[in-house]
Amino acid sequence: MGSAPQWARQDGFGIRVEWGRTGAAVLGPESGCLVVIDVLSFTTSVSVATAAGTAVFPYRWRDASARAFAAEHAAELAVGRREAGPWSLSPAAIRRAPFTPRLVLPSPNGSTIAATVERTPVVAACLRNVGAVADWLLAGHWGTPDRPIAIIPAGEHWPGTDAVRPALEDWLGAGALAAALLERGLATLSPEARTAATAFAATADVGAAITECASGRELAAIGFAEDVAIAIERDADATVPVLTGNAFVDRRPR
Repeated sequence: MGSAPQWARQDGFGIRVEWGRTGAAVLGPESGCLVVIDVLSFTTSVSVATAAGTAVFPYRWRDASARAFAAEHAAELAVGRREAGPWSLSPAAIRRAPFTPRLVLPSPNGSTIAATVERTPVVAACLRNVGAVADWLLAGHWGTPDRPIAIIPAGEHWPGTDAVRPALEDWLGAGALAAALLERGLATLSPEARTAATAFAATADVGAAITECASGRELAAIGFAEDVAIAIERDADATVPVLTGNAFVDRRPR
């Protein structure tokens, strides 16, 4: 998009939150680091894959160009959740699939956001690795007004449209990260980020909320309840998937 209006940038705050691809385009250029949150399921799949040692290449489209991109990078190509293939957008399928060192993982939401961000470090976060990501961001001295963190809940799309559907699971994921950063002493949250943190803290059972929300019910209805169960496991991974070149690789401290 063109230059974003000043009021949209959440200037003066160290932790900022905005929705989707457009939000990433607005906040990304002036951010020290951008964190993509797509709980069901791109960033959860990235967390599971990188924990196993796989480099994950985000890609915008699942078409012939994706096959060419995978071939160019000597990587396997993930298929859609309901297609036959060992690797897909399903974190449960990735967990069961044979190990591959390189995987192209297209998706219309989180993957598309990650693939289109320019010149800003990008991290993939979810409930599974939120603590590890928060620690890494703190160690990198991000989260100040001059080095702000942009947290981008990806959201979903309404069927058959390009309209973003703000998704509860991603709002809670963004809130979990904002709350974790607040707990670690980063206090300059924008109103958007502070409200997300408050919503997360006020949700008595985050796992139940995600399981019963629209996206959780959608996955259960098409046979992917296991993906939801994997996605709601808080701090199950110590991975910090950072977009390095064209791929997410685990950059946790060793």
